[in-house]
Amino acid sequence: MPQMMPMEWTMLYITFLATFLMFNIMNYFIQSPNKQTSTKKNINVNKINWKW
Repeated sequence: MPQMMPMEWTMLYITFLATFLMFNIMNYFIQSPNKQTSTKKNINVNKINWKW
């Protein structure tokens, strides 16, 4: 089987890289941001004074 020329390898790499990047970019931007609710969650902290 004849080897591919280096320019063809470069174009093949650029094609796969562009496809991969476009797929990832589209998956990142296609998700709608979740609206955060305005309710605040209170964290109960029990303060214990240790007396040794």
